[in-house]
Amino acid sequence: MNTSDYLLADGRPDDVVLVDAGRTVTYDGLRTAAARLAGRLAALDLPPGSRVGVVGNNSLFWVAAYLATMKLGHVAVPFSDKLSVADVERQSSWVGCAAAFLDRRQQRAFGSAFAATMPVLTDAALADEGGPASYWPDDTGTDPDADATLMFTSGTTSGPKAVRVTHRNIQANTDSIVEYLRLSHEDRMLVILPFFYCFGASLLHTHLRVGGSLALCNTFVFPETAIDMLERERCTGFAGVPSSFQLLLRISSFGSRDLPALRLVQQAGGKLPPVLIEELLAAQPGVELFVMYGQTEATARLSYLPPDRVIDKLGSIGRGIPGVELRVVDESGNRVAHGVTGEIVARGANVSPGYWNDPVTSAAKFPGGDLRTGDLAFADEDGYLYVVDRLDDFIKSWGYRISSQEVEAAVLEMTDLVSAAAVGVPDLAAGEAIALVATVRPGAEVNEEDVLAFARARLAKHMVPESVHLVASIPLTASGKVNKPELRRLVRELTAVG
Repeated sequence: MNTSDYLLADGRPDDVVLVDAGRTVTYDGLRTAAARLAGRLAALDLPPGSRVGVVGNNSLFWVAAYLATMKLGHVAVPFSDKLSVADVERQSSWVGCAAAFLDRRQQRAFGSAFAATMPVLTDAALADEGGPASYWPDDTGTDPDADATLMFTSGTTSGPKAVRVTHRNIQANTDSIVEYLRLSHEDRMLVILPFFYCFGASLLHTHLRVGGSLALCNTFVFPETAIDMLERERCTGFAGVPSSFQLLLRISSFGSRDLPALRLVQQAGGKLPPVLIEELLAAQPGVELFVMYGQTEATARLSYLPPDRVIDKLGSIGRGIPGVELRVVDESGNRVAHGVTGEIVARGANVSPGYWNDPVTSAAKFPGGDLRTGDLAFADEDGYLYVVDRLDDFIKSWGYRISSQEVEAAVLEMTDLVSAAAVGVPDLAAGEAIALVATVRPGAEVNEEDVLAFARARLAKHMVPESVHLVASIPLTASGKVNKPELRRLVRELTAVG
């Protein structure tokens, strides 16, 4: 089945699907919008499998453009609107976009990123009754292993890396997530994550699939805005990455607000320190917290920790989701014993076939259909996984391999800190010195020496940061994760100034 038909199959015509900027859109309205854009796209007469860019905030236009592209057998290519024009141009050229959907609010900023001869369709088409007729053909047999979308996973510091996500990948992962979260048409998700990010896309996929709804919040600079929406729109679900929960728990009213409709919280996109998991459960004791783990190369999710195991398996990412096998292996690919650290390797129908136009990297990342995640972890005697760190994020100092996540978790037990991130910086004697960057709760009187003293009391000597830098904000990627390359650059600047 074509993924667009699969996602829209159970949405009842008069049920609300989107709440966007105070207005509601029904499933009938979404189908009409998607068909209208499909008509405009079909009129371009592009070859099957053409790559079609999608740029814009989360909106009716974005969702309709995404669905229209896949419905016509083309490949949707979501671009981050947080990138520079040059980076969008580079990514578009890399995958060979033949057309693009461009939100008019972004047209002035990103219009020049696409070739002057490339057809660009804007959200004006949603209101324009003229032009090509609406178009939603019957599915004549979509190849489940054909690419449905290309999801970029690299930042601006390296060459483009686009993950091929097939129709089979999306549908398999969506079915699994719906099953373990027990989602239904009554669920309404508050969405703060962009749809161009695999976690955000998974929220869209799962809630469309069950005929549920999504309330769109396109800014999280002021978390109270999101909390107000949670309450006003009676959202049953909220999802975020660690930086989202750091703001919610330490500089907002999340813990003191009555949110009776909220039943389910999803956390993924990186490890949330155990102290913050405990704070989250205390802030909203009536909710079910699902701690999850995944990668773009796996469409979205790979594992989950059910709510009833969050406390006794504190710090775990759980076990594989339905249909996914996870193994912890050594450098030779052999499964290691319980308690021994190795790399997580995954297998399942949600695992991508590889990267666009990059057979060498694909062969190394997806050997024999497996996915080498690059995350080091160990399994306990019950098979629950505990991530130690990203292979690339380990700090090598004085002959030790130090987990940046362990340093961060220890320091964040200091409740006057909102966020913290540790990186290794070159050091002639140590190899790498541990540098910690942190933000402080408004009104708290904390200095660098206070943080260092706190760290010394909780960490082994070789894990104590060499330097601490208190800043107004920690650099994040467009999806809200800590941008470690940018953080290292910031540390170098701060060290030079100091």
